[in-house]
Amino acid sequence: MTASKRSALGLIRPSVGSQTVWALVGEPSLRNTRSTWITTRELEALPIDRREADQHVANIMAALENYSSHRAATPGGASWLYVQHVPVRRLVAQLVWKLLALSAWELFAGSPGPMTVAPYEGLLSLRETSSREYRSYTVTWSGVAYALGAPAPRNPVRAARLRKASAPRLDASSVPSSSASALPTTEVVALSWSSRHAATLMPVLEELDRHGHPSLLLDLATAPAEHCPAPGAGLIRLCPVAPEVLAVSGTVSGLRLDTEEPTGPDGSVMVGRHPVRLDRLERLAAALIETTAGCTQPSWRAVIRTEAWLDEVLTAVRPHTVLLSNDTSPLGALAVHTAERHGVNTVHIQHGAWTPESVVWPALHSRHIVVMGERDVAPAKAWVRHPEAEIHVLGQPRFDALAGLDRDAQRRNLRKLLAAGSGQSRDRIAVWACQPFSPDRLRAQADIICDGLQAAQERWGLVIAPHPAQDSHAFEYVLRRDGRPPVVVADPKVGARGCLAGADAVISAYSTCGIEAVLLDIPVLELDLPGERTLGLADHSLAHRCGSSSDIASVLTTQSGPYARGVQAARDAVCRWRGDSARDIAQLIIDRSRPDQAHTNPVHHDASGAASSGVPRREGASVR
Repeated sequence: MTASKRSALGLIRPSVGSQTVWALVGEPSLRNTRSTWITTRELEALPIDRREADQHVANIMAALENYSSHRAATPGGASWLYVQHVPVRRLVAQLVWKLLALSAWELFAGSPGPMTVAPYEGLLSLRETSSREYRSYTVTWSGVAYALGAPAPRNPVRAARLRKASAPRLDASSVPSSSASALPTTEVVALSWSSRHAATLMPVLEELDRHGHPSLLLDLATAPAEHCPAPGAGLIRLCPVAPEVLAVSGTVSGLRLDTEEPTGPDGSVMVGRHPVRLDRLERLAAALIETTAGCTQPSWRAVIRTEAWLDEVLTAVRPHTVLLSNDTSPLGALAVHTAERHGVNTVHIQHGAWTPESVVWPALHSRHIVVMGERDVAPAKAWVRHPEAEIHVLGQPRFDALAGLDRDAQRRNLRKLLAAGSGQSRDRIAVWACQPFSPDRLRAQADIICDGLQAAQERWGLVIAPHPAQDSHAFEYVLRRDGRPPVVVADPKVGARGCLAGADAVISAYSTCGIEAVLLDIPVLELDLPGERTLGLADHSLAHRCGSSSDIASVLTTQSGPYARGVQAARDAVCRWRGDSARDIAQLIIDRSRPDQAHTNPVHHDASGAASSGVPRREGASVR
C-alpha cells in the first residue's frame, strides 16, 4: 500500500535562447540547476477542476470519434472506438489531468512553451492501484509532450513496467473452436465477467428458472476469483469462454501506427492553451488496445474473437433476451451490438450507484434499462442510446437477500474477528466498506477513519471489508499504523455483505454497501473528502457527511440509540427495496419477449410494490 514518494522526472526551463522551451529531465539534474523547475510528482498534486477536466475529456473523445472511429471495425460492424471507448477515455482523462496540472503551475502559465520528452521513457505506463482486476493505464509525461507534438525518436510506446505486465502472446491466426453449436436452445443469455455481475444476475436467472424459463450464463471472467459459481437451478446452464479467446494481443489493423503532421483545423483539439494532436492520440490509443488485460480491458484482437464466439452462441441457442449488468465497457458494448444484429432484446440491470463522477462513459446501449431508484431515472434518460429505450425502476436483485441476514450471528462474528485479530474487544464496531483505490487514497482515508474512531468517546474497533477486486496487501499500512484503534481485515470471501448487518456503523465513500446499510437502518458515515466522490446518501438525509476525522468522532459520539429511519420516499429515491426485485425483473424479461409488449411507456415504476405507493401495478406511471 505504501507508494514511493520519489519523483523520477522534473520539468525544467533551460536558460537557452529567446524561445521558452520546457524540458523533462531526470530528477538528479535538478539538484544544481538555477533554472525554473518542478518535479512531476509536485505537478500531479496540484488541484484540478474536475468539471473542467470532464468537459475537456468529452471534447477530445468527440474529436477523436470524428477523426478516427471509421478506421477499424469488427467483422460485425462495431467501431473500434465504440467498443474500446472506456479504456481510451480513461487514458484521455489521464492526459487531460496532466495538461490541466501544467496550466495550474503559475510559472508555466506565465511562460508557456513546447515540451521536450525525456529520452527513452515510454509514452504509456501504469499507475498504482489496489485492484487485482483493472490496469490503471496512464500517459507518462513524455507521452504528454508527444501528444502535444514533441519528437520522440528514441521513446518506446510502452514503458518497461507496462511491457512486463503484458499477457503472454498467443497464436491469433484463427478463431478457436467452440462447443457453442452443441448448446441447447434457451430463452435468455446472460453475460458475467466478475463476481459482482454474477451476484446481480443470478437471482433473476433463478427466478426465471422457478417459472420454467431456461437460461444460459456466459462466464467471460479471466481471473479465477471472478468466475461464476455453478448454478444450483436445473434450467440455468453455465458456459465459460475458452481462455484463449481473451488472451491474445496484436497489432490493430486499420489504425495508424505512424504519425504525420496534421492538416487543417481538425487535426488537433485544444485543452486550454495546449493543442493535442489527434494523430498522436490515435497512436497512443492503438498501442493501448493492442495489449490485452483480460476480460476487463481486452485487446482489439480479443474483441474480434469474442464477437465471433458470441455470434456462434446466439446462432445456436436463439434466445429472445440478452441480460447483463454492464453494457458500457468493452465486452458489454460488444454484447449489446451483437445482440442487436441478431434481433435479440437487451436488458441492462444497474449494478452500482450512478453519480456524475463515477461513470466513465455516460452511455447505456440496451433496449431496457433497469435502475435501482427514482434518482437514477434522470441520468438513465440522459445516457440511453437506444432509440426505443425504456427505463424501469425495479431496485437491485442482489439486495433481495438483505432481509434474510442474521444480524446477531454477524455481530458475534465481528466480535470474534476483532478479538482474534487484535487481541482486544470493543463495545462498538465500525465496518469500513472499501473500494480499490490507489495506495495514497487508501492511506488518506485510513488516517481519517482511524483518527476519528480513536477520538470518539466510546471504545471503537474497525473491521475493514475489502472490495472483491482489492489486492490482499492493500491494508498493510493500516494494520501497522501507530496510535490507532484495533483494526482487522475481514476475509475477502465474506465481504461487506457478510459483516455489515452486525456493525454499529458503516463507513464508505461510494461503495454500494452504503446503500445496503441504509436499507438495514445501520448508520452510514459517508466520506466526503476533497477530490473524492460519494454516493450522495447524505443529500437524501440517509447518511452523515464526514469530511474529517473530527466529523467522524462527532458523529460516533453523538450517535447513540436507534438510527433515525429514513422516510420511504428518500429510500426509494436511492433504491426501491421490497425484496422482490429479481421477480419483477424476470417478469419484465418475459413480458417484453412478447410481440404485443414491444412498445410501451418509456419509464416504469415500482412494479409489484405499487399497490402500497398508489402507483398502478406493472405498467406504472410515465414520467416523460
